[in-house]
Amino acid sequence: LVKMATACSLTALIPAQTQLDYALVDAVSVQEKENLVFQYLKKIDCRQQDLKVPEFEGGLEWLNTKSPLSFAEHLSGKLVVLDFFTYCCINCMHVLPDLHELEQLHSDKDGLVVIGVHSAKFPNEKVLSNIKSAVLRYNITHPVVNDADARLWQELEVSCWPTLVIIGPRGNLLFSLVGEGHKEKLLLFVQTALKYYNDKRELKYNSIGLKLYRDSLPPSILSFPGKVTVDRTGQRLVIADTGHHRILVVTKAGQLLHTVGGPSSGRRDGGFAEAAFSSPQGVVMRDDTIYVADTENHLIRKVDLLEGKVSTVAGIGIQGTDKCGGAMGPQQPISSPWDLALGSAGGDEKNILWIAMAGTHQIWALFLEDGKLPKGSEYKKGTCVRFAGSGNEENRNNAYPNKAGFAQPSGLAPAPEEPWNCIFIADSESSTIRAISLKDGAVKHLVGGERDPLNLFAFGDADGTGINAKLQHPLGVAWNTQKGVLYVADSYNHKIKVVDPKTKQCVTLAGTGEASNSLGPNFSQSTFNEPGGLHVGENGRVLYVADSNNHQIKILDLETQIVSVLPILVDDVVDAPVNKSTAHGKIPKLPKSTPQIEMSPIVVTPGQNIEIELSLTLPSGTKLTKEAPSLWTLSAEGNDWLLQDQRSSGDIVDLSQPLAISATVPSSIPIPNPVLLVGVCLYYCSLNDNTCMMKAVSFRQPLQMDNKKEGNTAQIVLCYAFN
Repeated sequence: LVKMATACSLTALIPAQTQLDYALVDAVSVQEKENLVFQYLKKIDCRQQDLKVPEFEGGLEWLNTKSPLSFAEHLSGKLVVLDFFTYCCINCMHVLPDLHELEQLHSDKDGLVVIGVHSAKFPNEKVLSNIKSAVLRYNITHPVVNDADARLWQELEVSCWPTLVIIGPRGNLLFSLVGEGHKEKLLLFVQTALKYYNDKRELKYNSIGLKLYRDSLPPSILSFPGKVTVDRTGQRLVIADTGHHRILVVTKAGQLLHTVGGPSSGRRDGGFAEAAFSSPQGVVMRDDTIYVADTENHLIRKVDLLEGKVSTVAGIGIQGTDKCGGAMGPQQPISSPWDLALGSAGGDEKNILWIAMAGTHQIWALFLEDGKLPKGSEYKKGTCVRFAGSGNEENRNNAYPNKAGFAQPSGLAPAPEEPWNCIFIADSESSTIRAISLKDGAVKHLVGGERDPLNLFAFGDADGTGINAKLQHPLGVAWNTQKGVLYVADSYNHKIKVVDPKTKQCVTLAGTGEASNSLGPNFSQSTFNEPGGLHVGENGRVLYVADSNNHQIKILDLETQIVSVLPILVDDVVDAPVNKSTAHGKIPKLPKSTPQIEMSPIVVTPGQNIEIELSLTLPSGTKLTKEAPSLWTLSAEGNDWLLQDQRSSGDIVDLSQPLAISATVPSSIPIPNPVLLVGVCLYYCSLNDNTCMMKAVSFRQPLQMDNKKEGNTAQIVLCYAFN
């Protein structure tokens, strides 16, 4: 029987699916539910005309496939799940684990294909390179099509993100699921439909030809770092290495101190090597304790650097829907915490952890000690409770915190001093910066957006005052106490902006608006790519930027207007505290970009001493970083016998005089012309400590053996000036 078909929208499904949805509410057993879906499919299939899905428009950009897909050619005989999403949307992120679970159960060889139809909300999200980054960041392994003009969205009359549409093997519309939280229905519909169409022998089990975008990329030290913070002394940085599902602790010069978790996602407490996170974002440090917003695990984690352990202090590990809270942390379900900030509330200093709860569009509090919310109740240590936000996704300001509305709050910056006494908030989906009073909880507008609380599309890129300033999905904020200004990561405009809260004036500080990665001669000529996190350091002189899509931490010197990249020196050790006793137990690898100086061969004889004089010069206006492990190394290109039982590395603490390095040529020489390698790794800062960096150099010194040469010592002089 050849059925007629007509192109149609999702509204044609509503009458039949509404009846099915009501019937499923009353069904008790799995068998009863499957029977209801089975009967629904028979009813749909008895129609004289199929409700036909429109074809993908030609010329669209595809990811994770060898070639563009079409319903007529590649997807004929397949059950297809279309996921209409936009990558900024927290609700869309919540659907991805459901799709991942579905894909673990069934593949194209079972007749199922999942396709992400990216239908952008923001202009920045229409750009293929940005979608590529999102596909990597969220570990999407099914095909994704960039429907930048939302043609299929419009033809099907999709109304919101996320929407799942299930298509039969003839391109026939079967089901739609609007919003998040429908995993049980999704699995029920798909599994029943696979069985139904398998029995009718309408499924095909061929491969559609996946080619994952991630497989074409080289590895990087950082992967989509989301947030960054600095300890109270300014000597240690904590980085949420989001794409690697781990937390890194480094010195301000970039030397790795601790690796916690990673590189794969998971949910596990314990030691640093066994602990696991899932796309962590916000990080704050309190003495030797780090608190982590473990976003996709829906947890708040605690990293104890002294004990070397990770524990869970809030959340139950699955997405919560509670919008009030009040339970003890480990018993309180929470939803996609995105950023954290330490504060004080009715008790000791730093007795509260503020949480940007992106998943429920609220601001929450976790009490680290007994305390009290502004004009609220008293709470015991460990309580996790809502502070502000009704839970409705809105841009609503209100004198009563529980009546205010946020839209995916993603960045927090406390300004506890007078006259501010507030928390500044990057409210990403409303493209606004807001403030919550720490006196009475009142929520007020600062810049961006518009007055209509339901309009979440008032975005752009415009300097200005208050509502006349326009932002595009800002993800981070940082308060500069010394200067009395607020920095904003205007993420989708690829800029860093600065706001004066007195005048509500918002202007561009750094970035051109182009998604790129360049270090210009000044702020205005430097570029970023969806920066996500900010932190002020060095007593207000430096701004650290988590430049997420560039996989870097950048340093903005606010006095010289110079932008630099924090160099991160990572060896093969999973967790490597660096101190005087262990720093040189294993010689670190120099970066691949290290320049190598080729020296002229020198003649040596077996048993002879080699004295190396190493003279190094730093750039003008810089000094060695005292707390960082600058060092020299000796190696021999695999000829370990040349340096056996001899010192192979040493600290560099003073460059005012040449360094003296000694070695002895063994009396037994297995090969005639070995090579001696001298490596140097220096950490240095500007004289005012505003910027720090790591540079390296390597000298390659060939040796020519001569048994007849006389002399007790061979002299080698090595010189290098860093710039």
